[in-house]
Amino acid sequence: MSILAIHPGAYYHIETLEAPRYRHHFDTLVRPEDLASVNLEDHDVVFIPCRTPADRLAPHADRLRRYLDQGGTIVATGETAWDVFLPAIQFTPQPTNWWWWLEPGADLGVRIAAPGHPLFKRLGQDDITWHLHGWFDPPEGVEVLAVNAEGRPIFYVDEVSTRGRMIITSLDPCFHHGSHFMPATTRFLDGFLPWMREDLDGEKQK
Repeated sequence: MSILAIHPGAYYHIETLEAPRYRHHFDTLVRPEDLASVNLEDHDVVFIPCRTPADRLAPHADRLRRYLDQGGTIVATGETAWDVFLPAIQFTPQPTNWWWWLEPGADLGVRIAAPGHPLFKRLGQDDITWHLHGWFDPPEGVEVLAVNAEGRPIFYVDEVSTRGRMIITSLDPCFHHGSHFMPATTRFLDGFLPWMREDLDGEKQK
């Protein structure tokens, strides 16, 4: 299992991709501008972290699509204009309530939509609950993993739009973990990254 991580270079990317807690989950780090020098097919997963500037990946959109059509897996997390460089993405942004948990009886409304999915052996509902930035209108046939209060997808697996797999979420764990703000995001990465590293390859073979 080989994982290539795009490294845009912001402080929260450095903390997520290079610091000791998670760096062992990534085999290769590459700046978006240097993606052309990497053979994507050498890697089982391409990880695109939160807030990767879409204009830095836009020149590589065709290569990313070819990688998907050859059976590759792309994981892309939140606050990134995914539609600029990935296919079949329709996203609606929403205003973010940064302090919702200060309200009495607060409930952000995030729910696990696929409790039987292997990822949720590692994550609970509280681990995917911090902020909402918007929702997706994914293609029919995707597996929706989590939804907002209105039942709209915020996290899904798409194995229908290409011959490969896209794991897409509007959640932005790398940003908050790297900013040392919102403990749920660290718990999310504690579960999600081992799942990405240890389980994805086996699931693809099923």
